[in-house]
Amino acid sequence: MKMITEKTNSTALPSPSLWFHPGFLILFLTGGIISFGNKIYELALPLILYDLTDSAVVMSTMRAIEFLPNLLLAMFIGVLVDRVHKKRWSLWAIGMQIVVLLGLCLVIAYGNPSIFALYVCGFLLMLFGYAFNNARVGIVKYSLPIAMLTPANAAFNFMSTLIGIMGPVLTGLLLMLPKLYDALFLTAFAFTIAFIMLLFLRTEEPPKSARQNGFWRELSEGWIQFRSNRVLFQMTIAVIFLNATSGMADTTIIFFAKHSLKLDNAELGLVLASAGIGGLIGTLLINRLRRTFNAGVLVTITTLFVGLSYLLMAVSHSSMMLSLSLLLNGIFEIISTVCIWTFRQESTPHRLIGRISGITGSLFKLAMPFTIISAGWISDTAHPAVVFGVAALGNLLIFIFCRFSALWRK
Repeated sequence: MKMITEKTNSTALPSPSLWFHPGFLILFLTGGIISFGNKIYELALPLILYDLTDSAVVMSTMRAIEFLPNLLLAMFIGVLVDRVHKKRWSLWAIGMQIVVLLGLCLVIAYGNPSIFALYVCGFLLMLFGYAFNNARVGIVKYSLPIAMLTPANAAFNFMSTLIGIMGPVLTGLLLMLPKLYDALFLTAFAFTIAFIMLLFLRTEEPPKSARQNGFWRELSEGWIQFRSNRVLFQMTIAVIFLNATSGMADTTIIFFAKHSLKLDNAELGLVLASAGIGGLIGTLLINRLRRTFNAGVLVTITTLFVGLSYLLMAVSHSSMMLSLSLLLNGIFEIISTVCIWTFRQESTPHRLIGRISGITGSLFKLAMPFTIISAGWISDTAHPAVVFGVAALGNLLIFIFCRFSALWRK
């Protein structure tokens, strides 16, 4: 397959070191702040709902809502992103999140919000968050030279993984706040800082002319480009099932640790941190690996090793073994993720990056709700270890598919 690599002025000129590139620094810092703010409200909203209702069902429902914008609206958002100036779109998305967060603070502090209203606010936060993330893919492509995409994506993942490790710490800090809704105000403040920093980002986006094509024709154009990119198409098929097996394992880990290994909360926190540490190690390895192997080969190989980490989870009989399996899982999953994101950016024309990101974003999580529900059913009727075994088998089948597909030959 012929890779499409549209060149801009930034790719034609010699590029400075990544950490001295002003566009990267702004994207890295704003991305870190946004990830930090997202982590706070993603933890705070379910806790606020639980505090208001004392219902675990209501709390878990808020968690499920985060899938909806991606599953239902991602490809349509992609068309809109390709029609607009991506930096301005991103500023609007962040601004709308700030408005929703401040509105939630006021309603919770001075009113009696309904559960449905909180669900709607949660949905809107996730929607605007996805709208920002979709545009951010395009902004990175417009702001950085092609040669910087892999190390930049590795750095972005390093930051998000580091913040992910802080999840248990942030949860503890949130519970120490006088009022849980103060966490929403803290998130709004963080987003305001990111908004101001993003104002200083310079991109090479061309001016948007009036569009002659209709919405559905532009969406169709994105699908045609996606289907013609054989490697990305087959990679997306693999990712659908990789996310499915990952969702099964992620859903089961806590139940397995508490129910089967009888770990207390402190031990569980240390065990879960192993996955984050593995992710950090993976981000440090990815640049060297990409210089030796192409993206398709790395996705194929890491699929097998992630499957082996699931198998190790299935036979774990101590916190040490479970920690080791999560460490390995974190290493290989982050390598795979960075390769997928980078290849999608490298092989997509600038004018279609929003649509391709939206289409693949919708497809990537297509099977997750079903496998997550299946994982809970298997854990209840059989044993959590069976879930890990099914996930390992799934990854083995995906590895075989990748090995004999265009990914391996790319």
